[in-house]
Amino acid sequence: MHLAYPAVLAVLLFCTGLYGVLARRNAILVLMSVELMLNAVNLNLVAFDVWLRDTLHAGQALTLFTIAIAAAEIGIGLAIVLMVYRNRGTSDVDRLRDTAESPGPAGLDEAAPDGAADATHPDATAAAQKAEATA
Repeated sequence: MHLAYPAVLAVLLFCTGLYGVLARRNAILVLMSVELMLNAVNLNLVAFDVWLRDTLHAGQALTLFTIAIAAAEIGIGLAIVLMVYRNRGTSDVDRLRDTAESPGPAGLDEAAPDGAADATHPDATAAAQKAEATA
Protein backbone atom coordinates (compact mmCIF):
# COMPACT_ATOMS: atom_id res chain seq x y z
CA MET A 1 0.00 0.00 0.00
CA HIS A 2 1.28 3.42 -0.90
CA LEU A 3 1.42 6.09 1.76
CA ALA A 4 0.07 8.70 -0.66
CA TYR A 5 -3.50 7.37 -0.69
CA PRO A 6 -4.29 7.73 3.02
CA ALA A 7 -2.24 10.94 3.20
CA VAL A 8 -4.25 12.57 0.39
CA LEU A 9 -7.50 11.39 1.98
CA ALA A 10 -6.38 12.83 5.33
CA VAL A 11 -5.50 16.16 3.71
CA LEU A 12 -8.92 16.31 2.04
CA LEU A 13 -10.66 15.48 5.33
CA PHE A 14 -8.61 18.04 7.23
CA CYS A 15 -9.26 20.78 4.65
CA THR A 16 -12.98 20.01 4.71
CA GLY A 17 -12.98 20.26 8.50
CA LEU A 18 -10.99 23.48 8.42
CA TYR A 19 -13.46 24.99 5.95
CA GLY A 20 -16.31 23.91 8.23
CA VAL A 21 -14.73 25.56 11.25
CA LEU A 22 -14.06 28.82 9.42
CA ALA A 23 -17.27 29.10 7.39
CA ARG A 24 -20.02 27.68 9.60
CA ARG A 25 -22.09 29.69 12.02
CA ASN A 26 -23.85 26.85 13.81
CA ALA A 27 -21.90 25.65 16.87
CA ILE A 28 -22.84 22.00 16.36
CA LEU A 29 -21.52 22.05 12.80
CA VAL A 30 -18.30 23.65 14.06
CA LEU A 31 -17.90 20.81 16.58
CA MET A 32 -18.51 18.26 13.82
CA SER A 33 -15.85 19.96 11.70
CA VAL A 34 -13.36 19.76 14.57
CA GLU A 35 -14.11 16.04 14.85
CA LEU A 36 -13.48 15.68 11.11
CA MET A 37 -10.08 17.34 11.54
CA LEU A 38 -9.21 15.02 14.44
CA ASN A 39 -10.18 12.00 12.36
CA ALA A 40 -7.87 13.18 9.58
CA VAL A 41 -5.04 13.33 12.10
CA ASN A 42 -5.94 9.83 13.32
CA LEU A 43 -5.84 8.53 9.77
CA ASN A 44 -2.35 9.99 9.31
CA LEU A 45 -1.14 8.50 12.60
CA VAL A 46 -2.30 5.00 11.69
CA ALA A 47 -1.04 5.25 8.09
CA PHE A 48 2.44 6.34 9.16
CA ASP A 49 2.47 3.67 11.89
CA VAL A 50 1.77 0.98 9.29
CA TRP A 51 4.19 2.47 6.76
CA LEU A 52 7.07 2.68 9.25
CA ARG A 53 6.32 -0.81 10.63
CA ASP A 54 6.71 0.42 14.19
CA THR A 55 6.97 -2.53 16.59
CA LEU A 56 5.52 -0.52 19.48
CA HIS A 57 2.60 0.72 17.39
CA ALA A 58 3.00 4.20 18.82
CA GLY A 59 0.82 5.77 16.13
CA GLN A 60 -2.09 3.48 16.93
CA ALA A 61 -1.68 4.08 20.66
CA LEU A 62 -1.65 7.83 20.12
CA THR A 63 -4.76 7.44 17.96
CA LEU A 64 -6.57 5.78 20.86
CA PHE A 65 -5.66 8.70 23.12
CA THR A 66 -6.86 11.14 20.46
CA ILE A 67 -10.17 9.30 20.16
CA ALA A 68 -10.65 9.42 23.94
CA ILE A 69 -9.89 13.15 24.04
CA ALA A 70 -12.20 13.77 21.09
CA ALA A 71 -15.03 11.90 22.84
CA ALA A 72 -14.59 14.00 25.97
CA GLU A 73 -14.38 17.19 23.92
CA ILE A 74 -17.57 16.47 22.01
CA GLY A 75 -19.43 15.54 25.19
CA ILE A 76 -18.47 18.74 26.99
CA GLY A 77 -18.92 20.82 23.85
CA LEU A 78 -22.42 19.52 23.20
CA ALA A 79 -23.37 20.11 26.83
CA ILE A 80 -22.21 23.72 26.56
CA VAL A 81 -23.99 24.22 23.24
CA LEU A 82 -27.24 22.79 24.64
CA MET A 83 -27.03 25.02 27.71
CA VAL A 84 -26.41 28.10 25.56
CA TYR A 85 -29.25 27.12 23.22
CA ARG A 86 -31.66 26.78 26.14
CA ASN A 87 -30.64 30.15 27.57
CA ARG A 88 -30.37 32.17 24.36
CA GLY A 89 -32.58 30.30 21.88
CA THR A 90 -29.85 30.02 19.23
CA SER A 91 -26.58 28.21 18.63
CA ASP A 92 -25.30 30.76 16.13
CA VAL A 93 -21.61 31.41 16.81
CA ASP A 94 -21.80 35.05 15.67
CA ARG A 95 -24.56 35.80 18.17
CA LEU A 96 -22.65 34.09 20.98
CA ARG A 97 -19.95 36.74 20.75
CA ASP A 98 -22.43 39.15 22.34
CA THR A 99 -22.23 37.27 25.65
CA ALA A 100 -19.21 39.27 26.80
CA GLU A 101 -20.01 41.47 29.74
CA SER A 102 -20.37 45.13 28.99
CA PRO A 103 -18.16 47.55 30.92
CA GLY A 104 -19.56 48.97 34.14
CA PRO A 105 -21.15 52.40 34.42
CA ALA A 106 -18.92 55.36 33.71
CA GLY A 107 -17.71 57.56 36.53
CA LEU A 108 -17.34 54.97 39.29
CA ASP A 109 -14.82 57.12 41.12
CA GLU A 110 -17.29 59.96 41.43
CA ALA A 111 -19.92 60.00 44.13
CA ALA A 112 -23.52 59.26 43.24
CA PRO A 113 -25.74 62.32 42.77
CA ASP A 114 -27.62 61.73 46.02
CA GLY A 115 -24.39 61.28 48.00
CA ALA A 116 -24.77 57.51 48.35
CA ALA A 117 -22.19 55.07 47.01
CA ASP A 118 -22.82 53.08 43.88
CA ALA A 119 -23.98 49.64 45.06
CA THR A 120 -22.67 47.87 41.96
CA HIS A 121 -19.03 48.78 42.58
CA PRO A 122 -17.37 47.00 45.56
CA ASP A 123 -14.77 49.74 46.13
CA ALA A 124 -17.47 52.40 46.33
CA THR A 125 -19.47 50.44 48.91
CA ALA A 126 -16.33 49.77 50.96
CA ALA A 127 -15.46 53.47 50.88
CA ALA A 128 -18.98 54.39 51.99
CA GLN A 129 -18.81 51.90 54.88
CA LYS A 130 -15.43 53.29 55.92
CA ALA A 131 -16.78 56.86 55.80
CA GLU A 132 -19.73 55.86 57.99
CA ALA A 133 -17.43 54.16 60.50
CA THR A 134 -15.20 57.22 60.87
CA ALA A 135 -18.12 59.65 61.18
